[in-house]
Amino acid sequence: MSYSYVNESGGQVKLTLASCARPIGLVILVLLSVQGANAQKTQADSAGNCHVGTYLLSDGREVDIGPDDEHLQWRMKDGTTGELTPTTDGSWFSTLGMTRRPDGHRVTFGDCTTGRIRFDEVEGHRIAFDVFETSFQGAGVTLAGRLVMPKGKAPVPIVVLVHGSDSGSALEGGGAFALQRLFPSAGIGAFVYDKRGTGASGGRFTHDYLTLADDTVAAMREAKRLAGARAQRIGYLGTSQGGWVAPLAAKIEAVDFVMVAYGLAISPLDEDRSCLALDLTRRGYGPEALAKAMEIADAASVVLLSNFRDGYDQVEAVRQKYEKEPWFPLLHGNISFLVLQRPPAELKELGPTLFPGAPLQYDPMPVLRNLRTPQLWLLGEDDIDAPSAETAARLRALAASGSPITTAMFRGTEHGMYEYEVAPDGTRLSTRQPESYFRMMVDFIRDGRLHDSYGHLVSITGRGAM
Repeated sequence: MSYSYVNESGGQVKLTLASCARPIGLVILVLLSVQGANAQKTQADSAGNCHVGTYLLSDGREVDIGPDDEHLQWRMKDGTTGELTPTTDGSWFSTLGMTRRPDGHRVTFGDCTTGRIRFDEVEGHRIAFDVFETSFQGAGVTLAGRLVMPKGKAPVPIVVLVHGSDSGSALEGGGAFALQRLFPSAGIGAFVYDKRGTGASGGRFTHDYLTLADDTVAAMREAKRLAGARAQRIGYLGTSQGGWVAPLAAKIEAVDFVMVAYGLAISPLDEDRSCLALDLTRRGYGPEALAKAMEIADAASVVLLSNFRDGYDQVEAVRQKYEKEPWFPLLHGNISFLVLQRPPAELKELGPTLFPGAPLQYDPMPVLRNLRTPQLWLLGEDDIDAPSAETAARLRALAASGSPITTAMFRGTEHGMYEYEVAPDGTRLSTRQPESYFRMMVDFIRDGRLHDSYGHLVSITGRGAM
């Protein structure tokens, strides 16, 4: 099946794989031998790099132009977005989200030195920010970072962007994380950095959450140092895997707020089990099939927890037991399908390199129970990569017991906070982000409160519910 894969920074990678099969640490990309090609390639072609930035249009709208896996991508604060492809007449052709279907927009840029844009018939210019490139010490390694501030001397809140499990750079090509420019255009400073072992940062790539949390704390301190007297409130936005890392960092050293987008309050292994369950329940299978699927998950977990050394006999036993069941070909999960589909000899060799340091049994609940930092969790109701139902239930329970947690559940939204349409072959094609997604984050960053109902497609529970 063709799948529009949303990487951990909200960008898109086109792959062929099953729907609930985007594993921790980009296992798919490693196994398909495209991790280096996609995650570390220059994020836009040389003709487009100089156009990266956020532009103020003459009608008052703002449009961000960022690097895409192939060319460029535009985004607006209302959640609309599209991919841009250069044409022979010097303009750029736009699609509706990631559907590859024309949306009627056409974009033209001035020469690289002018910072001018024409979005359809509306002229605009690139917004200037105060940008500080830096290197700083993480947990035993030197990390590369960037602070992007609104122009001026007034104090502003600052958000440190803690991206997910992918190994792409947050800095190269002008920065694939559009929020590093969209937040400053809304009067909020943003600090981004390349995780260890990626981009311009040193060290070895890892999924060890404690190590990553220590690096995140170092990034927060560097953001405060660079901002100086301009630093007002400061906190984190952790996306996907960053949803495990950001609260842990806030527990290590206090910040003013934590936001988590499309993250989880369950362990990575439980994420896999949730994906396996969702593979079946969304296709109409009931408790009997689910119980059998959990037997398969138990067998696969033996392999995973042994770092791919042992457990293959158990996997083969459940395969023979259930492979003729009509639901068996539908099982993928987040990691289990690798164990089911790849021969043991290959897994023994490749497996230990797939997600180094990943704490598969990490339970985030002790941190969340004891964290008094105000938190905003933004979840997609239709997320099939990081199923959100159990996370939402746990967050509601924590809020009911007094934890300062607000949860926003966006209907019709999947991983990466994207709305989508379903193609005839079942492929999900991302169309846009919810209209209130960015606005809600801005409100919370500014004073830790929500100020609106944010539309009928979002349900808000917890301390900040209206």
